[in-house]
Amino acid sequence: MSERVALVTGSTSGIGAAIARRLSRDGYMVALHSRSSADVGKRMASELQGASYHQADLGDDAAARPLIESVLKRHGRLDVLVNNAGLSVRIPHADLKAATPALWRQMLDVNLISPFLLVAEAEAALRAARGNVVNIGTHAGVRPKGSSIPYAASKAALHHVTKLLALALGPDVRVNAVAPGLVETPMTANWPDMLETWKAKSPMRRPAKPEDIADLVAALCANDYVTGEIVIADGGLNLT
Repeated sequence: MSERVALVTGSTSGIGAAIARRLSRDGYMVALHSRSSADVGKRMASELQGASYHQADLGDDAAARPLIESVLKRHGRLDVLVNNAGLSVRIPHADLKAATPALWRQMLDVNLISPFLLVAEAEAALRAARGNVVNIGTHAGVRPKGSSIPYAASKAALHHVTKLLALALGPDVRVNAVAPGLVETPMTANWPDMLETWKAKSPMRRPAKPEDIADLVAALCANDYVTGEIVIADGGLNLT
């Protein structure tokens, strides 16, 4: 696996950083990405064997399209694409006017259109490598939950696109999604109500750690058969 390459979007913090480090330990050369935290990305790239850093605003089509080309120019191949970068804004579901059309478009651009665009740009390289795609969705794309209605809807759409892509790209390329519940990250540290929900109601009695999600992504990358699956990783909260 020493020559395999994985691009992880949004990989300078939280879940993305954990995925990048896990895939690096598994022997992948990791292409790191972020929209703005270039210093962190370059530092991480210097710490991981064979890694590189690439900066792009995935909410902008013109900036997102060259990302795959940049990775291929640096590494020469692409075996794994992890669409982790995403946008989440907390808006009470009953506050309909706060979910403005501009916010809807922003959420769809980053959470849905960008992952599809990157897969389209990477298709030839992924087919050549008989690689795979892992999209990071959310349990709120399966149940009527989530930080906002636009966020949950954009991720539910990503789940469906995952299945459609699995049909369109198989057998050369496998496409799956991981749907985490609450994950302990700097962003969710400011959500004490949600933390209490997971501690009190989920069978695992805790939110996920980024490494829990990274382990699951690594397992999907290692499996040569599973495709078109949306794997919920919410500590069993979906059972309650």
